[in-house]
Amino acid sequence: MTAIRNHEIAVEVAYAGNAEVVRIPVRMPAGSSIRAAIERSGILARCPEIDLDVNRVGVFSRFAGLEETLIAGGRIEIYRPVQVDPKAMRRERASKSQADRR
Repeated sequence: MTAIRNHEIAVEVAYAGNAEVVRIPVRMPAGSSIRAAIERSGILARCPEIDLDVNRVGVFSRFAGLEETLIAGGRIEIYRPVQVDPKAMRRERASKSQADRR
């Protein structure tokens, strides 16, 4: 996605829910925030489980703040909350692996 007009940029808002992956292209005025693009995309109505007070967001796999300025061609990603502590999962796998070797 590239610049559309002099003062308008194209971005994409993406969310991987439990049942589907949603990708919505959005055109925004240059200088708009990530929050504004998410709100304009309509994704909050389409995926009511998204709560911007809980879900973190990023641009191309890099965490970003909701008030950061958009970059032309950016993919805004809305991340689901972590369901399981990664350290606990590693410990559990390691314990199981050691038990299987015995």
